[in-house]
Amino acid sequence: MRDPKSLGQSLLDIASRHMPAEVARFVAQGVPQPGQQLQRGLFFGYFAGVGRRTRELDFKPTAAERGELEALGIIAPEAFTLGTLSRVALLALGCSVFEPRGHASLLKDAYGKGDNGERVAVLRSLILLPDPRRFLDIAAEACRTHVQDVFEAIACDNPYPEHYFPDASFNQLVIKALFTDVSLARMRGLKARKNPELYRMARDYEAERRAASRTVSSDLAYVAHDLENEP
Repeated sequence: MRDPKSLGQSLLDIASRHMPAEVARFVAQGVPQPGQQLQRGLFFGYFAGVGRRTRELDFKPTAAERGELEALGIIAPEAFTLGTLSRVALLALGCSVFEPRGHASLLKDAYGKGDNGERVAVLRSLILLPDPRRFLDIAAEACRTHVQDVFEAIACDNPYPEHYFPDASFNQLVIKALFTDVSLARMRGLKARKNPELYRMARDYEAERRAASRTVSSDLAYVAHDLENEP
């Protein structure tokens, strides 16, 4: 895994190729300079300001850029907007001025004080930073959200739950994904993480849907029945 400074600079380099010069300059102004103590108020001002400056900009990485992003740990570049990518870069560069013990505090502040777009960026960054297990409470909080984009940022195209959620949390994530019509095909590691308790929960949920004469998605049937023949 790359150190935060190298990661952030690489992501920023890619993002800047898709920005007008004035937007790239704005984002660069939010990058803490070597030896500079992070001023959180100023940093979060730039972190927030990225949103309105990139909202109308498309992000269509080239094949070569997709390869770069995947090498950096972004397994689904299509899940990133230009604003999300820029904010993840700023978070990594912000972490680079702290000792590792300060990383969780920075991300908690960014998530807790940010709007939905900022929260999406925090969730997309968790798996990319050193020792991602430190951020489990942030990821768990995201699972309780009622905002679809924020929930999908942790549930979809994100390997964090696969690698770091305990079974109980992972199972709840799957059931909520079914409840909110999130495609389970976008959940990473589902096959490897399926377990008897998830099977039971899915069957109970299926029974509730049928008793209420509600439709049962093919995704629910996949989870509820796929373990029947497994030892």
